[in-house]
Amino acid sequence: MAGLWVGTASLVAAGRRGRWPQQQLILSAALRTLKHVSHYSRKHLMVSRNLGSVGYDSNEKTFDKILVANRGEIACRVIKTCKKMGIKTVAIHSDVDASSVHVKMADEAVCVGPAPTTKSYLNMDAIMEAIKKTRAQAVHPGYGFLSENKEFARCLAAEGVIFIGPDTHAIQAMGDKIESKLLAKKAKVNTIPGFDGVVKDAEEAVRIAREIGYPVMIKASAGGGGKGMRIAWDDEETRDGFRLSSQEAASSFGDDRLLIEKFIDNPRHIEIQVLGDKHGNALWLNERECSIQRRNQKVVEEAPSIFLDAETRRAMGEQAVALAKAVKYSSAGTIEFLVDSKKNFYFLEMNTRLQVEHPVTECITGLDLVQEMIRVAKGYPLRHKQADIPINGWAIECRVYAEDPYKSFGLPSIGRLSQYQEPLHLPGVRIDSGIQPGSDISIYYDPMISKLITYGSDRTEALKRMEDALDNYVIRGVTHNIALLREVIINSRFVKGDISTKFLSDVYPDGFKGHMLTKSEKNQLLAIASSLFVAFQLRAQHFQDHSRVPVIKPDIANWELSIKLHDKVHTVVASNSGSTFSVEVDGSKLNVTSTWNLASPLLSVSVDGTQRTVQCLSREAGGSMNIQFLGTVVTEGQEMCVIEAMKMQNSMTAGRAGAVKSVHCRAGDTVGEGDLLVELE
Repeated sequence: MAGLWVGTASLVAAGRRGRWPQQQLILSAALRTLKHVSHYSRKHLMVSRNLGSVGYDSNEKTFDKILVANRGEIACRVIKTCKKMGIKTVAIHSDVDASSVHVKMADEAVCVGPAPTTKSYLNMDAIMEAIKKTRAQAVHPGYGFLSENKEFARCLAAEGVIFIGPDTHAIQAMGDKIESKLLAKKAKVNTIPGFDGVVKDAEEAVRIAREIGYPVMIKASAGGGGKGMRIAWDDEETRDGFRLSSQEAASSFGDDRLLIEKFIDNPRHIEIQVLGDKHGNALWLNERECSIQRRNQKVVEEAPSIFLDAETRRAMGEQAVALAKAVKYSSAGTIEFLVDSKKNFYFLEMNTRLQVEHPVTECITGLDLVQEMIRVAKGYPLRHKQADIPINGWAIECRVYAEDPYKSFGLPSIGRLSQYQEPLHLPGVRIDSGIQPGSDISIYYDPMISKLITYGSDRTEALKRMEDALDNYVIRGVTHNIALLREVIINSRFVKGDISTKFLSDVYPDGFKGHMLTKSEKNQLLAIASSLFVAFQLRAQHFQDHSRVPVIKPDIANWELSIKLHDKVHTVVASNSGSTFSVEVDGSKLNVTSTWNLASPLLSVSVDGTQRTVQCLSREAGGSMNIQFLGTVVTEGQEMCVIEAMKMQNSMTAGRAGAVKSVHCRAGDTVGEGDLLVELE
């Protein structure tokens, strides 16, 4: 035995020091700390073989200059298409976003206020001043912020500035869930049973819920993005849901009106992308499956849906177009449906803007939706007929968030990206992001890091490419949700297409715990860890500073190592021939081959022909190395306080009975993870 302790901690699945958010092994030895080599590319690939096939006609004049009234990845996405079309761009930004990627990409940039969104990205007066100052002819709002604000659209119209989106009457009609439901009924679109008026107070909410029959969905009339939505199964939950949803709606949309409708248990969330022009034409651009959600917010999306047949797809598409034409819709928009197990579908809402998940539609149709929105806003008719819209291949999108997936499937995390490397070297990968090494994920904005999209000739290929992309995605400095995303896309139920909006709670009833190693995966990990450790020792022998004594003697032929994994010590024997290590693990012999580039954060390894990508997360001065593998009188349960995080209301309850000793926060305070809020005695 070489007399060393290779494993100093258990292989775990969550946390910070000693509890990382991916499968890892901590290796200890007297190894020299190596500096990470960081690589970053701002190139965002459009991966569909058809995307961009309908190019921009330089003779088709649109706008000279567009102001992008947003930030982050969607601002970068819009700017990219504008550059392709030869259009100059203006970025707006808060003071903390002055060095952001979207600001650097734009031709001009204007600061519109301090960090809080109400004082910057929602500050219509400041944005209108920026438009006048830069003489922008049109505004693209992206999604969120002012994208569905009819007052903003009216202000632009009054100044003769084009809003790249639908007309104000469509925003008004479809942005209000009550009015949109009435219009959908009139257009003969299937709708969910419920109360079509505005709910006045909690007691009226209880009365209505009883009439509809539990469970019910309480949701903001002006809502979107999962905000202001609560499921209630009884009277008490209805009262609490009314209070929390109305507060959340007021905070997110400045409108606390709520409606109630029947909750369809165990449905799929499938949406239809529509595109209309100002000449009465409208198309449906196939569907997106968006059922993988937490807290009513999407996590994984794909196009097309594995569940729909051609007949159901056509019926949903035709109803979506009927509704779009009923409101004279002219731009890109999305009709969202709930679909039950028998393929019955019901109108949920219409989003009168570009959706976060629009890239998967672009991948399978070959259309650039931002380009189409700009053309329509200028007054050009659509260039396509319904028969021209294809489904070519399959696309998957994972929303990569700065979140801790081990807390309610993802509670926001903040921090600075100390290292960031996108897996754009892999085939069929597209990443829409607006960050770079050194970027801050702050408390002020959505914690999305990027949208990771993979494209393949079929679903199997797209999923395999997503697995590889997640393994090769280097993100350091913040907690992120890649471990959860990876588990979802390899889960047997997901792979079969057996999914619903309850997927996460069904598959992980006790919360997400991380990847559970199979025996084969455990042996692979032990073999890789052993090989990596010995590779470092061999490298140490070649250092010019010979005053440093290697832990392992230079002439040793076999290394007998002890590795601690899950509190169990394993004895392994490793030997090498060139770049290949032969490792005996628990009676099995595995061959591990790699280029052994020990300065890289990524290491591609072959274990008996199985390709794995491991990440070197950190190397400490003492030699420890972390590697990632496979990606007021209070009673128990009583609510103590409500925390608003990323505009979501999070009710905090007591974990035990007791009296409140002291309260360390006030309404409106900004709090961070780990802060003491309430003390019990």
